Amino acid sequence: MAKQPPAQFTNPETPGYVGFANLPNQVHRKSVKKGFEFTLMVVGESGLGKSTLINSLFLTDLYPERIIPGAAEKIERTVQIEASTVEIEERGVKLRLTVVDTPGYGDAINCRDCFKTIISYIDEQFERYLHDESGLNRRHIVDNRVHCCFYFISPFGHGLKPLDVEFMKAIHNKVNIVPVIAKADTLTLKERERLKKRILDEIEQHSIKIYHLPDAESDEDEDFKEQTRLLKVSIPFCVVGSNQLIEAKGKKVRGRFYPWGVVEVENPEHNDFLKLRTMLITHMQDLQEVTQDLHYENFRSERLKRGGRKIEDEEVNKDQILQEKEAELRRMQEMIARMQAQMQMQMQGGEGDSSAVHGHHV
Repeated sequence: MAKQPPAQFTNPETPGYVGFANLPNQVHRKSVKKGFEFTLMVVGESGLGKSTLINSLFLTDLYPERIIPGAAEKIERTVQIEASTVEIEERGVKLRLTVVDTPGYGDAINCRDCFKTIISYIDEQFERYLHDESGLNRRHIVDNRVHCCFYFISPFGHGLKPLDVEFMKAIHNKVNIVPVIAKADTLTLKERERLKKRILDEIEQHSIKIYHLPDAESDEDEDFKEQTRLLKVSIPFCVVGSNQLIEAKGKKVRGRFYPWGVVEVENPEHNDFLKLRTMLITHMQDLQEVTQDLHYENFRSERLKRGGRKIEDEEVNKDQILQEKEAELRRMQEMIARMQAQMQMQMQGGEGDSSAVHGHHV
């Protein structure tokens, strides 16, 4: 029986074709298999519709058992950090979304230190990532760094409040800030444009760094370039959130029903909800890259300059030095007070002796 020749490995592609053009497909398959991670922080005063908007954005219920505190509880309430993680799958692509909420922000009578908790949380996530990255097992590092912060601005004021300015200035070197004007259905179109312009002017005036969308590449198609341009001119985004399905013009839509008509959440003529979601989804990778290459690198280099010491440790040392100086100052003041009292007693004693001498001569 004749021996069969071994099977030959044939090149399925055309001659002169090496095959590395398939590398993006390999990266795509690996990324889809691994899934994606994204952390979104939402900050703003109570009652601005933060939870509703997040549920509307991702078509999920992140806060099924939320209890809203009364006014008496809010007076002394401190800012809390609530991180909710949900696994979302769409067409085979998995997204591990973590939404960090900050209940209590801006609720207390004295809001001076209300954002220290939030800054500590952002730094802690950088710290954890740095620790994991420097460890022995770096295969499965969970990225909980805050990639984006939606900062909710009240539509009822005349621009930014002092708290808004101070908070954004405190975090703009740590996280990508996306300003959002909440409850846009309370504003007319002219009021909306006026408020947007006022907020942008104040952001520039106070040198606040917000997230700027990258310019579209020259080889991108015209539709994407136009989309990027429209998103850029829409900042800050005026949004309306709703999880209720209502009927409008013979179809079911998510919106808000009023005596004078319906506000459709996903109608770009009614608000910027669709633009905000498009910005977040189409630029999710860029938000992560800016976090890695800019904010995290700044934190990392700062830590290396400090010789590996935590920022909090340095703050504790500063506080300790101040306390020691204050204690030393108090001791010196007490010593001066004792010396003055002794001198006064001696002077009084001297006056008494001299009066006694005078009396004897008389």
